[in-house]
Amino acid sequence: MLCGGCGKVIKPNKGIWKGCEMGIFDRFRSTGKTVTDSSESKAVTSEQDATRLIEEGHVLEAEGRLDEAMQRYLDAIRIAPNPARAYLNHGNVLLLKGDLPGALGAFRTAIKHKPDYAGAYYNIGNALLGNGQFDEAAASYRRALEIQPNYAEVHCVLGVALKELGQLDGAVACFQRALQIKPNLVEAHNSLGLALQNLGQLESAMASYRRALEINPALVEAYNNLGNTLHELGQYENAASNFHHALEIKPDYAEAHCHLGLALQALGLREIAVLSFQRALEIKPDFAEAYSNLGNILKDLGQLDNASANYRKALKIKPDYAEAHYNLGNTLIDIDQIEGAVASFQRALEIKPDFAEAYSNLGSALKDLGQIEGAMASYRHALEIKPDFAEAYFNLGLLLLSLGRYAEAWPKYEARYHPNFKGSNSILPDVSFPQWQGEPLTGKSIVIWPEQGFGDEIQFARYIPMLKIRGASCITLVCKSPLKVLLGTLEGVNAVVSQSEAASLSIHDYWTFPMSLPLHFATTVETIPARLPYLDVLPERMNLWRGRLPAGVMKVGLVWKGSALHKNDANRSLPSLSTLAPLWSVPGVIFVSLQKGQGEDEAATPPAGQPIVHMGAGIQDFADTAAIVAQLDLVICIDTAIAHLAGALGKPCWVLLPAIRVDWRWLHERTDSPWYPGVLRLFRQTKTRDWAATISEVTQALGTWVDEHKHTI
Repeated sequence: MLCGGCGKVIKPNKGIWKGCEMGIFDRFRSTGKTVTDSSESKAVTSEQDATRLIEEGHVLEAEGRLDEAMQRYLDAIRIAPNPARAYLNHGNVLLLKGDLPGALGAFRTAIKHKPDYAGAYYNIGNALLGNGQFDEAAASYRRALEIQPNYAEVHCVLGVALKELGQLDGAVACFQRALQIKPNLVEAHNSLGLALQNLGQLESAMASYRRALEINPALVEAYNNLGNTLHELGQYENAASNFHHALEIKPDYAEAHCHLGLALQALGLREIAVLSFQRALEIKPDFAEAYSNLGNILKDLGQLDNASANYRKALKIKPDYAEAHYNLGNTLIDIDQIEGAVASFQRALEIKPDFAEAYSNLGSALKDLGQIEGAMASYRHALEIKPDFAEAYFNLGLLLLSLGRYAEAWPKYEARYHPNFKGSNSILPDVSFPQWQGEPLTGKSIVIWPEQGFGDEIQFARYIPMLKIRGASCITLVCKSPLKVLLGTLEGVNAVVSQSEAASLSIHDYWTFPMSLPLHFATTVETIPARLPYLDVLPERMNLWRGRLPAGVMKVGLVWKGSALHKNDANRSLPSLSTLAPLWSVPGVIFVSLQKGQGEDEAATPPAGQPIVHMGAGIQDFADTAAIVAQLDLVICIDTAIAHLAGALGKPCWVLLPAIRVDWRWLHERTDSPWYPGVLRLFRQTKTRDWAATISEVTQALGTWVDEHKHTI
């Protein structure tokens, strides 16, 4: 599991080889020998004195008295007949004091005095490993193993070095060899688990972590790693339990607090997760990954400025943190700082050139800036790195659709319901019969299963008569409840059922998503089935609403807000009804609100000088809305389902489109729509979230339109 990109590796205890064959208490034992003046006796005495000094150095080193310990080792070097051990321990202290060159020099001097000193090669490897020099560390470990092949700890740390080099199979072999020699080497079990986890062998990884915990139930790193693996498997409650176990043993374990926060976030406990990330930062103020993770959850909570601030804190600590640059870029997109987002994604890719997600989101940012070729190239780079990347396929498909390159686009657009596509709005039905892939339909039955929004269902309902022409004997349309009555007016449909009624659906030969039908009918811009109208209004609904609408005047329907849940609603919806105030300067028009839900309160109590007939309170479903629209002269709306309803009924409709993230179906720069020819007119915003110029253009057009059509009233 990535901790906001951290993926902290818990390495085995590298240790420092002390090179002491004699126990610390042995120096207090009597040798039972008489000291003489002979050269042999002097050599023995010098060796004993050197050993005593080394042991004293160990005690001082353990107490943190490094300068005194170093002096003992220097004294031992001065008097020892063979000072290899003393040089080794001198190097250890230099390493603890942060003097890597000095430590390596001491270790290498030890080897000069004792060429077959496996412990010195081991310590050189550890020093290089800690410095990120993984190739050199591995070479040193291999030299140690040439001297001492059954040195289990060296096999273990060689595995760590190979893992850092991405040589996971070799790492696994090293850990397994260490465990053959020393079956209870807990660090090897833990590290083997990490390597297996990185190889995607999650069950085997968990077995290794659990074995490590059998040997050492207090090994917090193993609890942490086991929790990460369970998180990766989607077992968030079990993951959280293991992080809690780690924190019971070690309450100030910052990494476990951080990973617990991720598990809580996945469980939907976002506010509690925030506390976990904050606790991690209290313990470890320079914990860049925790800042980035905190930023992610604040972004989810809509606190975009706070999220950005936390990403920037992470990057101040760790400037080469690719994931934090990426996360910052995503947040900058949300607040429409697109140029800044591009810079963040590009920086992430400089650091991590194989970052497929950054390429994909860079493509989306470049698309927002109108840099189409750059966007296309970015999506394709993402797919070169990660060929099964559903989001990149989907994004590329959307871009191609917006360019009218339908033949290339439809197959890629199928990625919208891929199992790996997070946040998909196209959910596969739970049915026993297969998805239609374009097979012959003569004499076959087929179910159309709903996906995405109301407008999508209305737009693609036009394909149902084409299925009947293909020979389908029975077409059942499943839809969202508010559409049921309206879609019952479709030509060629045998039955219309709501999703709530679909549980009792009979067995059919096939099912299909409506937005997959253009693929199977090889739809191009030139061959869009655009016979209008293809929906109708029930007479009883017409009669129901006729008396509620003013008669003998030009009636224009208005929709200025869509669902707040729409991902681009901040850009597509108007700030308020008052944004449309210039329209009231056009004489001879009565405005009718079709607003339902968001914005309905404004229609009930409109701003001064903007009288409007409020219809929303009585609207029960789209059949009601259709009956109202059918009795209007014109509809002016934002990009929402009403535009598709008006188009499907053949009613003139003007659609206000945002400057950024325009839906693919409106193509580029066009003022008309091939999906609703002769009916829809498009008015495009020129500056993000600034509607003044667009509304001015609509006002002028409305004045002209009224003059041209007033004789029809």
